[in-house]
Amino acid sequence: MSGAAWHARVECGKEVGAGFLVSARRLLTCAHVVRWADRAPVTVTFPGRRGLGELSGTVAVHGGWRDGAADLGDLAVLELDREVPLAPAVFAPPGTERTAPVPELIAYGFPKGYDEGMLASYRALPGPLISDEWVQLEALTAHGQPLAAGFSGAALTLADGTVVGMVSAVAGARDVRVGRMLPLEVMARYWPELGELVPTPGHRADARRRLYALVRRAEQNGPDCDPNRLYVSAMDAFDPPLPEGGFASLRQAAAYVQWEVPDPAAVARFADRLAELLHAPPPRPATWSPIVVEMDRSGAGADQVTVEVSAYRDGQRRPVGSRRLARGAVRAYVQERIDEAFTQLDPGADELLAFVLPREWLNEPVAHWECGADDSTPLGCAYPLVVTDRYRHRSGRLRHQLRKKWHRLGARPGGTLHRVDCDTRERPAGLRKRLRDEAELAGFATPPSAAPEYFEVGLNLPVPVLLWSRRDCPGDAGPDGRCAGTAFLDELAASVTGVPPAELPRLVMELRETADASDTPDEHWARDVQLLWDDPRCFAEPPALLHSPVG
Repeated sequence: MSGAAWHARVECGKEVGAGFLVSARRLLTCAHVVRWADRAPVTVTFPGRRGLGELSGTVAVHGGWRDGAADLGDLAVLELDREVPLAPAVFAPPGTERTAPVPELIAYGFPKGYDEGMLASYRALPGPLISDEWVQLEALTAHGQPLAAGFSGAALTLADGTVVGMVSAVAGARDVRVGRMLPLEVMARYWPELGELVPTPGHRADARRRLYALVRRAEQNGPDCDPNRLYVSAMDAFDPPLPEGGFASLRQAAAYVQWEVPDPAAVARFADRLAELLHAPPPRPATWSPIVVEMDRSGAGADQVTVEVSAYRDGQRRPVGSRRLARGAVRAYVQERIDEAFTQLDPGADELLAFVLPREWLNEPVAHWECGADDSTPLGCAYPLVVTDRYRHRSGRLRHQLRKKWHRLGARPGGTLHRVDCDTRERPAGLRKRLRDEAELAGFATPPSAAPEYFEVGLNLPVPVLLWSRRDCPGDAGPDGRCAGTAFLDELAASVTGVPPAELPRLVMELRETADASDTPDEHWARDVQLLWDDPRCFAEPPALLHSPVG
């Protein structure tokens, strides 16, 4: 148990119990342990990390437990006064504790006189839940530590340390060999957010993560959504009907689909329907008028860059400026020429900034360039901004194939994001076939330099849209068990699924604005999203050749 520093001691008034960390600031315990929280402070300590000292907690979620009310809903979520640098508990699939052979379960509690904690060994009795709420526990030996006062709120763990439930009722004076636990599926009933953390048999982890990413997005800035109508529209004739009383929240409906609907495909259907609603009614299709910034090495020296800026109006290219510059002078020149290019656009046009870059410069932070010397707004927050590969932009073969694909897409909703995770073992040839046959959108967890063989596949195929994170993924798992690259793709998939590809420049601009406006912009997943978007129909005239000063 020394490696499980997430075990906690909880004290509130006259009550002492246990708890366990589920995120950097949140802790699960029993509601009866913090019954005096409205009149006494809640103090949390971690015996495995005494250096953290005492932390204060507040009740963020209450399961509805009331003394003398049959003990139902005996769950509370505590929010700590600061984040703690501990890995949270990891959950086992629901029902593992009652699967033959029935495993030994270990609880870490704090009976009177043992502030450092004691261990108790129990097993769960197979069979139905008592009052549809509890699993009965029995001691494995007659002489071990009983589940006495101080064990309430303790996690019950398997031999590998994963959590299967929480001690909710401890032994009384008459019988020290029995107790009760809240299993995971019941805990999620009172705190639906738990569903995002718990693996569900038959459900893919990426489908579960996508579902809850969509739920979070809907909760933060989505349209009003009736969870009951959404459930009915997403389920088929063989799925359970809407439960009596319906759902009070979208998250409650999502948890019900995860835990109570037997069909594993129901999670994906529910998520797909929610994604459609997040993008309905569909936005007004844009007729983009691009301002194109084309850059290339000039051939006159390692530090020399040739830049051309053009504006498109009525399908015709209007040159604005062309110059060979030292690389350090490019940004200021581009800022001035972009401002001038706006005078060439139709007054009612939907402007689009398109940077045409050599392949080795595709990860340049052009979206973070300021609008000008007197305006520090990032270009990517002021305008829809995309990049494209210079080879793609000039290849007759790819222009022809892309034009056909964009024509087929029209304004219809986009498809699923095809992921290239940072730990992918897929052969480039397999990715080539997958993207050629199916893809409209491809998402990469890492920048081009980290996976050049995969990016080369995406760039040399007529995939209309490529997106990636400009940041390298360090590979370390975060508090939720995901590395930065996986978390990026999960959030990206939830944001772009169902959006017409023609509208993605505007959506990505909104994501960049959201990241820039957050309290911690450098930590926001969309801070460094890069969008390669290339619709040949926006560039009716063949692209101009960059002037080379080298004869």
